[in-house]
Amino acid sequence: MRVFISVNLSKEICSYLYELQQRLRKDINAKIKWVPKSQLHITLKFLGPIDGNKLKEVKMILSKAKYNKFILNLNDFGVFPSINYARVLWIGVNEEKLVLELQKSIDGELLDLFPKEEKFSAHITLGRIKVIKDKDKFKNALNKIKTEKKSFEVNEFTLMESILRKDGAIYNVLEVYKLSR
Repeated sequence: MRVFISVNLSKEICSYLYELQQRLRKDINAKIKWVPKSQLHITLKFLGPIDGNKLKEVKMILSKAKYNKFILNLNDFGVFPSINYARVLWIGVNEEKLVLELQKSIDGELLDLFPKEEKFSAHITLGRIKVIKDKDKFKNALNKIKTEKKSFEVNEFTLMESILRKDGAIYNVLEVYKLSR
């Protein structure tokens, strides 16, 4: 089973991000595989393929740990790895240090089972870029569309299963962990 840990987003935030995707779709001259509205999230840690025993261990470890709620704000667009070789289009979050604290804490809890994350960046992937037909138009569109500083509370994180299929991944919730305070 292929597993990851994520912060799932509210319906309101997912709807807003979907609207942004639609606006971008019109304004940029690129071929992009857009992340479906129902799958928008912040990945905290990708665990990869694990067996049932390891999954039980992960669930037990995460259920004993304590984490605090926090508020995030959507930020601006970005791309990985660079604007000149863009492969992933994402939107960032303000208060990234709060997500980083949660991610580092989870990473530390699972260190006996999984390697430490080398590079973590708090972001929400909007789409995977296949081809950019006009780089200048692409850059201008990203700069032109201003995002609203929408806030959302992070009051839980989720252990997810990812089933890869030809027509895209399917996500199943395995466990939800509530944050306190």
